[in-house]
Amino acid sequence: MDIHQNLLSGPNPTYLPENEEANRLLAEAKPAAEVAAAHPTFSLAWALLADEAWEAGRVVESYAYARTGYHRGLDALRRAGWKGHGPIPWEHEANRGFLRCLAALARAAEAIGEQEEAERCGQFLKDSSAEAYAELSK
Repeated sequence: MDIHQNLLSGPNPTYLPENEEANRLLAEAKPAAEVAAAHPTFSLAWALLADEAWEAGRVVESYAYARTGYHRGLDALRRAGWKGHGPIPWEHEANRGFLRCLAALARAAEAIGEQEEAERCGQFLKDSSAEAYAELSK
């Protein structure tokens, strides 16, 4: 047994793989709906759709887009080795779509009166990435 092992350290950070094709489409100014249809596992496209719907006052639609991106992101995190907790660094660009969906879901849940879900998602965001929480809670 290694007596110098830090027994209090948490799980390693999870880094989602990049989706170069989906990022290229967004960089070419393709509509987020087209990118989501072509790459349904790409959470950033769903986050963009959630934000577009939110800005247009379509709260339930924003909620649905955010929830889709959140669930697709959870699937991707699990495939990347995530065990249901631990850091999901904001600094890693490929993680940002999931974290943005999580923030959008918290925002929309609060707007429709789902306070428990809003609080759970907000805490999940904070626990996953303090930087994302600070950036997206503005």
